Amino acid sequence: MKSLFLLQVPVSNPDMISALAAEPTVEKLRVLDLVFLPGSLWIMVPLLIMFAVAIYIFVERWLTISKAAKEERNFMNNIRDFIHSGKIESALALCKGNSTPLARMIEKGITRIGKPLNDISAAIENTGQLEVHRLEKRVSILATIAGAAPMVGFLGTVVGMVIAFHGMEANPNNVNIKDLSGGIYTALITTVAGLIVGVTAYIFYNIIVSRISQVIYMLEAKSTEFIDLLHEPV
Repeated sequence: MKSLFLLQVPVSNPDMISALAAEPTVEKLRVLDLVFLPGSLWIMVPLLIMFAVAIYIFVERWLTISKAAKEERNFMNNIRDFIHSGKIESALALCKGNSTPLARMIEKGITRIGKPLNDISAAIENTGQLEVHRLEKRVSILATIAGAAPMVGFLGTVVGMVIAFHGMEANPNNVNIKDLSGGIYTALITTVAGLIVGVTAYIFYNIIVSRISQVIYMLEAKSTEFIDLLHEPV
């Protein structure tokens, strides 16, 4: 009965009623809000462009390298059979029918058959270097973005901090902690964005370089196999 009585006691203080009814609200941060903050937009736009370029180069190079790494089944066996049978034209036609770096390297070697093996090997090696150069096209841009994006983001932070503290110096008697913290918070966003773009581009760069290394190893192994088959007795 006593507890029931306490629950029925009226509360006469309106401030207490409003305090009990009020619920704390926490403002949620959204990614788009962070990206398009007015104070950091001049830095976020270049970072977004860098991020888009990094993604494009990564996808385009990945597809190109994956295509270059594919090898038609029994390709080298067919080349061996054609060469041992004296069907040089058939071997060339097989190479021309495969649009891969390996096929173009072997085609160059077949066109040099009859010349010293050193000349054949040099021709294949030169063609291989050109093919590797094609595979590495635009990869250096990924490395540039990986290094430049964090610095661009840090530049935005430094400029934002300078602006925030300059405002404090201009109005020392009217310093608003909310405005100051907002300016610093806006400035730090660019550093976060720059690090995200830089780390992403760095990971993309290393993945592509690793894939190119695998293709180079495959091309070297197959070119050696081609030179060896020229030594085989017919």
